[in-house]
Amino acid sequence: MSQAAESGTGLKREMGLRDVTLFAIACIVGTRWIPAAAHAGPGSVMLWLAAALLFALPLAVAVGALAAKYPGCAGGLYVWTRGDFGRWHGFLCFWVYWMGIAFWLPTAALFYMGAGFYALGPRYAHLADNRAALLAAALVAIWVALTTNMLGVGIGKWTENVGAAATWVLGILLVALAVLVGAKRGVATRIDVIPKWDWGTVSFWSSIAYAMSGLEMVAMMGAEIHNPVRTLRRAGWIVSGFATVFYSATTVAMLVLLRPEKISELNGLAQAGESAGMALGVLWLPPILAVLVMASALGQIGGLGSSVSRLPFAAGVDHLLPEAFGKVHPRWGTPYVSILTFGGVASFLLVVFQLGDSLRAAYQELISLMVITGFLPYLYIFGSAWKCGKRLSALSGWAITMLAILCSVVPTAEITNVWLFEGKLAMGTLAVVASAWLVYRRSAAPRSAPVRIDSR
Repeated sequence: MSQAAESGTGLKREMGLRDVTLFAIACIVGTRWIPAAAHAGPGSVMLWLAAALLFALPLAVAVGALAAKYPGCAGGLYVWTRGDFGRWHGFLCFWVYWMGIAFWLPTAALFYMGAGFYALGPRYAHLADNRAALLAAALVAIWVALTTNMLGVGIGKWTENVGAAATWVLGILLVALAVLVGAKRGVATRIDVIPKWDWGTVSFWSSIAYAMSGLEMVAMMGAEIHNPVRTLRRAGWIVSGFATVFYSATTVAMLVLLRPEKISELNGLAQAGESAGMALGVLWLPPILAVLVMASALGQIGGLGSSVSRLPFAAGVDHLLPEAFGKVHPRWGTPYVSILTFGGVASFLLVVFQLGDSLRAAYQELISLMVITGFLPYLYIFGSAWKCGKRLSALSGWAITMLAILCSVVPTAEITNVWLFEGKLAMGTLAVVASAWLVYRRSAAPRSAPVRIDSR
């Protein structure tokens, strides 16, 4: 029997523990959060540890339990929510989560391309503030990453593997540079891990929690994973531990190299490279960091784009979206319509949110919308975990989810027009939920029982 037949969906099982672990690292661990955490000060280390203990670990428990309850599913959280709360809730969870990642993609592409331009040196640094150049580079990054994943899991997984490897190398390099520079000229920042609670810390907490999320994305690839229950559980614990150590260690490394007020949230990695390069007499460090940042970007964009495309695929198989979404390409074995649609929506949002605001303000608006829509589905995920008997994990996950959503509406210092900022958040969130209801009402006419999207 073919792999496609075994999955029951036309999707091929091509991912083992190594692939799943690297895929999860590419999806979860984002180098974009390092300079933001360092800019907030050494208290971020305590926030990383709190997010790991109160959110990442409960999420790993929840995903492991749900992967066992619904083994080998394509669509992950959509199938979980549909099974535990009904079709409308399953559809709403999928739709809001999918839109949340669509909001995430432009922010990630803007950050990574801007950081890459800046790190390439004075000749290219001005492009980081050039709206047209940055948008063009972000669009190219989005479509290169998504296209490799559309051409098949066997091809696309290498984008994620390379991205995860680049993340590992970047983390090790930053820590090594911090040790060498600290020994030569001392530590730039006094490391006091007790957070200073102010509005900036409150606003940043939502980003810290969001940076530790994402393990559920790998479960969306369940129909393409060998022995998915055992593999997802093992990968979940490995990745949760790696993310905690990576974020904490690299934040401290950045603070050894630079003081918090001198670290830009957008260009901090390049600044750290420049500072270390000058101290050690190694002027080629910034371009090396630029290559690693861009490689990790392609892995993360490809991983998230590939995983969330399984959500409309599952809904298409269930006849809640047009039939084309439930189709798999006969040669590539991927839900190509879902991937193309996701890329189109993300590209549209990347452009439209530049209207009426500065580049930095538009970036912050997309960040907040990303957090709001990205966290709402966790209410369902931890609800399903509660039904699986994982009560402590569910309670902790719910508490952090609600806190992160509330913190995300606090405007940052870059926001000059608070009413415009809050209005866009409110309208954007309402538009996402309303569009889910309209699409569902149109598609959910009485039908036969939904198709089971798993391997059994």
